[in-house]
Amino acid sequence: MMSSLNTKWSAAVKTAALSVLFAMVLAACGGPSGPQRGPDYGRLPPSEEIPGEDGTLTPHHMGGRDPVRIAMLLPLTAPSKDAQNVAQALLDAAQLAVFDASNPNLLLIPKDTQGSESGARAAAEQAIEEGAEIILGPLFSTSVAAVTPVATSRGVPVVAFSTDREVARPGVYLLSFLPEYEVERITEFAVVSGYSRFAAMIPQTAYGQRVLSAFEQSVIDRAAFLIQTEQYYQSVDAMFEPARRLAAINDFDAVLLPEGGTNLRGLAPLLPYFDVDPRQVKFLGTGLWDDPTLGREPSLVGGWFAAPPPQARTAFADRFQASFGRKPPRIASLGYDSVGLAAALSIQLDSTDRFSEAALTNPNGFTGVDGIFRFLPDGSTERGLAVIEVTADGFKVIDPAPQTFEREAF
Repeated sequence: MMSSLNTKWSAAVKTAALSVLFAMVLAACGGPSGPQRGPDYGRLPPSEEIPGEDGTLTPHHMGGRDPVRIAMLLPLTAPSKDAQNVAQALLDAAQLAVFDASNPNLLLIPKDTQGSESGARAAAEQAIEEGAEIILGPLFSTSVAAVTPVATSRGVPVVAFSTDREVARPGVYLLSFLPEYEVERITEFAVVSGYSRFAAMIPQTAYGQRVLSAFEQSVIDRAAFLIQTEQYYQSVDAMFEPARRLAAINDFDAVLLPEGGTNLRGLAPLLPYFDVDPRQVKFLGTGLWDDPTLGREPSLVGGWFAAPPPQARTAFADRFQASFGRKPPRIASLGYDSVGLAAALSIQLDSTDRFSEAALTNPNGFTGVDGIFRFLPDGSTERGLAVIEVTADGFKVIDPAPQTFEREAF
């Protein structure tokens, strides 16, 4: 049975009425679009802070209470504008989660990593000095690596947004979407559905190599056959010859295409061009397929991929747009779920162990807008994933995500 934490969190997710708490949080953080950016991002003006004897800081409006201090480290002034936009969306989603939690003792402390290792390290040190009990973020794997020794030496857990499993470890947990579990889920479903002879077109990237390794193992574990794999550089011209070679084998009934966006739209039509019929060969994907416009590409219609269940995330995206006037990037839900996790733990457990390893690795897991998830002792994250079919009109869930971890996850 799922932990009672899930009941608390699920109720919080449904909260929709405005409250004084949200106004306070936004006042502390500078408004819906975040505070003014600069080297002191996340610090209140001295006149609005109550310093504690131990160096911690408390906003005046929380005076007399013992706040649950939650730091969020993000590249808000990174050199890349895209990184800045993602960081701001994560922060906005986090603020929305604070409001939904309706816990007046939550204090979100945003810190700017500036998109660098040194900036991440300095942000972590400052957050811990100010009393942070848990660190959410950073986003980049290099920043997570820089923060790790600072946080672990002080016993402060990190829930990061990187997808690089190399930076995960006890005390440093990755809330992101890991392709290995997506590959396992879709391979399992394909085998159960009668497919047994697999092929794959793999990009020559670090992501592609992780997917290939997981795919090879998943096929072997299910007594199926990996007939052929081809690797390519990510350009339409470079995809052409590997696609021709794969099609020439003509002895597989399912093919994995772990791509997304324009690369997927360039790759997928090449296989039908070389007489691989999508009506006879099942096209499979990873979470990179999580784009409702894929149905516009005829070769992908009928294809399957594994991803978090879309219903709750769609509701989150609608609320985000209503609150901030723009659509959230896919990753924004991690900002919401990370704060939801911290809020749920802060309610259930006393301050001495609410963010302990035992609490964070609860085998029953947690529920967020991306479905159920649980942290494993090695720092990786297991998720309950749905199998989704691409249709001309959008997505169709053909195998729902599990609701609990009572049975073994895919």
